[in-house]
Amino acid sequence: MSVRHTVKAGRGVAAAAIAAGLLLGLVSCGSDEMPSQNKPAASTTVPKSGEGGNTQPQSEEPTEPIAVLKGQEGLELSVVSAKRDRGGFITVSGKLTNTADAMRIIPAQLGGNETEIIKHGNSLGGATLVDSVGKKRYYVLRDTDGRPLTTTDLSSLAPGAWTSVFMQFPAPPPTTTEVSLQLPTFDPATIKLS
Repeated sequence: MSVRHTVKAGRGVAAAAIAAGLLLGLVSCGSDEMPSQNKPAASTTVPKSGEGGNTQPQSEEPTEPIAVLKGQEGLELSVVSAKRDRGGFITVSGKLTNTADAMRIIPAQLGGNETEIIKHGNSLGGATLVDSVGKKRYYVLRDTDGRPLTTTDLSSLAPGAWTSVFMQFPAPPPTTTEVSLQLPTFDPATIKLS
């Protein structure tokens, strides 16, 4: 066998070894991977027919709320956290609950009145944080396409049903520890930032 044929054969073996290694790497990243220990596995349950409403998250129940905003017709927003993120944001998380005895449509007013936000569907895009000490109002952040960085596609809630929600805002200065969360059609509430 000539040197040229030996080099060609060596290249073929090397290519086969690389391909096998890549394939093994892809397979090991498959479904057998363990879920992250930091995040609980989320599961959802769809309401029975006739109940209406959107999918109801049934993962672990949120902790004790830090604030409750009362809305119209039995809607309540329970805020369970308001955390500063490293990127200069505040993420407000909680649950939107229908405390009424009948199905409730989520009001379109929650998205606010800005055309850029409204065109992306029903959301909590009308929410604001008010820093009364710094005399500033912070609006929900948007991505580069104008979509609000908040829960979207809200439609309705069956009686007693709830859904997890979140909103992201620019962070006030580190010296600001309390802000007022305001949401159209809901009473405002003061929340502590963590």
